[in-house]
Amino acid sequence: MTASSEKGGRFGLRLGRWLARGLSAKLLILTIAFVMVAEILIYVPSIANFRNMWLSEKLEAASIAALAAASEDGPVLSEKMQKEILNAIGMQAIAMLKDGQHILIASGGPPGDIAAHHDLTRTRPLASIQAAFATLLFGGGERLIRVSGEPPRGMAVFEIVLAEDDLRQAMLRYSRNILLLSLAISMITAALVYLALRLMIVSPIQRLAARMQDFSDNPEDASRMIEPSGRSDEIGRAEEQLATMQSALRDMLKQRRHLADLGLAVSKINHDLRNILASAQLFSDHLATADDPLVRRIAPKLVGTIDRAIGYTRSVLSYGSASEAEPVRRLVSARRLVEDVAEILGIGGQDCVAFDNRVPADLEVDADPDQLFRVILNLARNAQQALTSDESGAVIRRLWVEGERQGTVARLRVCDTGPGLPQKAKDALYEPFKGSARPGGVGLGLAIAREIVAAHGGELNLLERPGAGAVFEIVIPDRPVSLAAIRDRRKA
Repeated sequence: MTASSEKGGRFGLRLGRWLARGLSAKLLILTIAFVMVAEILIYVPSIANFRNMWLSEKLEAASIAALAAASEDGPVLSEKMQKEILNAIGMQAIAMLKDGQHILIASGGPPGDIAAHHDLTRTRPLASIQAAFATLLFGGGERLIRVSGEPPRGMAVFEIVLAEDDLRQAMLRYSRNILLLSLAISMITAALVYLALRLMIVSPIQRLAARMQDFSDNPEDASRMIEPSGRSDEIGRAEEQLATMQSALRDMLKQRRHLADLGLAVSKINHDLRNILASAQLFSDHLATADDPLVRRIAPKLVGTIDRAIGYTRSVLSYGSASEAEPVRRLVSARRLVEDVAEILGIGGQDCVAFDNRVPADLEVDADPDQLFRVILNLARNAQQALTSDESGAVIRRLWVEGERQGTVARLRVCDTGPGLPQKAKDALYEPFKGSARPGGVGLGLAIAREIVAAHGGELNLLERPGAGAVFEIVIPDRPVSLAAIRDRRKA
């Protein structure tokens, strides 16, 4: 293989790859193809029109020769002159139809077999197209055709006999010219469309793809975020959406990194806190044996609180894991659970926050007592913090818990007269590190509470109500009853 052939092969390979991968190349090829298709659609009727015009010109030339050579008594030209005229205008014979009779004006000899007769006075578009392509595909050679028609300035109908090959050659030359012109128009149009599309679409898309690749290499680098160009078209909207997506992704990565750092810190604190709580548990056990009545009354609550704190340290790292601990469900007195929460938060005897336990004494909830306690504690603490955030003495601070049972579903509502939740907090209510409504909050309380309620098959909802404050409703359905188990117990 020679060096030139190797270079040609490499060039062809690069060209093929460019055509296969480049959007610009595909646009260029498609533009050329579409222009050529349009030219073909134009060519079909134009070749038929060219054929009719060519034959009409032949008829006009024949009529001029016929009018010059004819007289009342017949042709006045010699046979030699007739042949010269016919050769000059490329015909075999000329005749004129006058008063219903055919008058032979000129003849080059005995006519051969006529292959087709075309009457230009009765042309139809479809018939003309069919005749044109019949001439192009099957005409030529020694075939003779007879053409009749009325010239533009003639007063009579003329007939001519001529070789079809002359018509076919003229049509081929016309087709070649149309093809070359179409190719030139296609190239020019494709080049203009290519440049316009590359400037308005391809280049911006390439820049957009490059910025996306650059951002994906280091999403935490703010300088790699795309800056929208301000275009009002689809590309401009895509740039704006991409900028929004990149900003949201950076925030999510920042939160993930924060969560990872928090998890590491919590695991360290959790280890030391368990040791401290274990020691506190030993001391609280000794308090239970003290003689002081006040100590003996407070000691069980202190022991229960420390036990609950130790349980929290064991499960604190389970949040967000692939599998959460299943709730150990029992029938729980909702009113007694609310009273324990009020004692833990110290709101039962506070002068600044009025607390009211409106839960019916007979309301029982089928739930894990420790997990339900955590849910109510989180909601009540949030309400307490919202109520005490404003130090004005004229502000009414009221917190109450109410509930009822509807069939097999228990409902508890934690209500307050605080300022309510801002829209920003509502938009990310249950998302960690986003749903906090107070400065310094991390937004984990609601996320944990919702996950616990979901583990019970229930829902935690923020209810809309007129007036100030916020209402969170805990909905926990009873466990479904197994009819098969009941039948088995009855049989036993």
